[in-house]
Amino acid sequence: MSGQCYFEIQADDTQRAVAFYRALFGWRFDRVEGLPVEYWRIETGGAGGGLLQRPARTPPAECGTNAFVCSFEVDDFDTAAQRIASAGGQVALPKFAIPGRCWQGYFLDTEGNTFGLFQVDDAAE
Repeated sequence: MSGQCYFEIQADDTQRAVAFYRALFGWRFDRVEGLPVEYWRIETGGAGGGLLQRPARTPPAECGTNAFVCSFEVDDFDTAAQRIASAGGQVALPKFAIPGRCWQGYFLDTEGNTFGLFQVDDAAE
């Protein structure tokens, strides 16, 4: 089994989501034609990803919300948090220390998806 990772972000408004993540991380987005859904390939400089039109407004009635949250490393947590707010995102869980490892926090993008940021800092307390 390979240890490679590929992530996908679902969006109600793909153009708004592309603009949000482009402003936040500077990611490159390329539209993929010929698929049954609107789909964008994401080039991050690291793990690859995709962004697609959310296939359903709400999950089926028999299941709760399912999520797999990705956290992205940043050089400066506070600067990234300011960019998130400027791009229309919201704080879900404010910055906190994982002692001896990093600063971590969680946010909501413009589509209501949760994602995390972390800044490596051995002195975090």
